[in-house]
Amino acid sequence: MLEVIFLFILALIWIIFATIQDLRTTEIANWIGFSLIIFALGFRLFYSLFAGNGLGFFYQGVLGLAIFFVLGNILYYGKMFAGGDAKLFIVMGAILPFSEDFFVNIKNFMLFFIIFLLVGAVYSMIASTWLCFKNYKRFKGEFKKQFKEKKKLIILITSLAIIISLFGLFINTFLLYLAILIFLLPYLYIYAKSVDETAMVKKINAHQLREGDWLYRDLRIKGSVIKATWDGLSRKEIYLLRKHKKKVLIRQGVPFTPVFLISFPVFFYLWNKGLGYPFW
Repeated sequence: MLEVIFLFILALIWIIFATIQDLRTTEIANWIGFSLIIFALGFRLFYSLFAGNGLGFFYQGVLGLAIFFVLGNILYYGKMFAGGDAKLFIVMGAILPFSEDFFVNIKNFMLFFIIFLLVGAVYSMIASTWLCFKNYKRFKGEFKKQFKEKKKLIILITSLAIIISLFGLFINTFLLYLAILIFLLPYLYIYAKSVDETAMVKKINAHQLREGDWLYRDLRIKGSVIKATWDGLSRKEIYLLRKHKKKVLIRQGVPFTPVFLISFPVFFYLWNKGLGYPFW
């Protein structure tokens, strides 16, 4: 149990550092993730060698890191995570295997992921609502604009929702819930798009750009085009922008590290109390 407590405290300290840095600079330094992996796996190896129980505790950490590496890349390339968040998520794979039993660790992974998704959903809703009220006038105008542009799509989806709800009245009530969800989808999309356009786009001096910043739109410079990609700006692209542009529009994201800071202690509490496994 002491080895698990040590891993928990170690990871929590690093997550706090990452959260502070993310909130202050909107980025997470690579050294945070790399150093936590080294410390976590180093401790696992040290403990395995001197505890006399074999290398299972160490191997589980390596295996967990490999699993979260795959998951983190899926979330990153699926555009659900930014680079820093994906790296921090990957690092958790070296922390979360608290057992030497692989299948017990899989349950731990599933529990953490469920908690992480729930906390992330609530956090994102609160953050977007705050941004909406903070930029209410601009948001209101953008929402009306998006609504007009998507009017035909809204009519189409609303018609589909009505048809499905009619089937639900005679076939299965589940279809009624599905119809409500389908009906809400375009409005949720317009809401999210409006928040993104009014609160997440910022014009900054080209000399303030950092590697990984997201361009708002493609930029043409001296016959070449700098693409607004999910990977963000490279050092070479930043050099060109600083040389030829005074101001640049970039797209900012909401700092997501607070979700780690909330989810991890909640997971540890449920794990320690033996809760959270009612379905398996």
